[in-house]
Amino acid sequence: MPRPAFLSLDGLDGTGKSTQCRLLVEWLTAQKVPVTTCTDPGGTALGQELRKLLLFGREHRIATATEALLFMASRAQLVDEVVRPALERGEVVVSDRFTLANVVYQGHAGGLDPADLWAVGRFASGGLEPDLTLVFDLPPAVAAARRARAADRMEGRGDEYLSRVRTGFTYEAGVRPEQCRLIDATPDADTVQRAVRRAVAPLLAARGWGVTA
Repeated sequence: MPRPAFLSLDGLDGTGKSTQCRLLVEWLTAQKVPVTTCTDPGGTALGQELRKLLLFGREHRIATATEALLFMASRAQLVDEVVRPALERGEVVVSDRFTLANVVYQGHAGGLDPADLWAVGRFASGGLEPDLTLVFDLPPAVAAARRARAADRMEGRGDEYLSRVRTGFTYEAGVRPEQCRLIDATPDADTVQRAVRRAVAPLLAARGWGVTA
């Protein structure tokens, strides 16, 4: 009997991570792997309200610690309503972002202690962490040019902030080689997806899923 697995995809907006989430889910579904996908923040009724406030609520000044805790609150609800039930059903879960995003955006880039954010993140998720996180890497200017929409609150903080975000992702991926894989997001989407499958396939094979990259 195959065992469940929890995958997350992260990186700067504009790196193609949401597209890669979709392509990954399509690949898994085609191979008869039961999969649940979700977005963090969001993914629940409460999470969607928090997402709108966090990403587009420009009428409010949100302190960095408040911002981090609101993200954590959305994630706690997502784990309770979506992620943990799916894992208990034996499925593979693919999440567009998870705790790493807080550690990087509010920690490395925002000035909070990354260790504190990891600790609060474990509390919010009940100790649940992805088995594997794929971090998509692009220079901030390239990622911004690829975005097909206006910048949200995070993206609108300027080049220096986004440079710290990229550095934070690279650092965290480097110190967690067993949990994180850095994916070069420079090539076209199909080439990047092949790299995604090569990274994911060994984990899923070890869990008993008959997937081929």
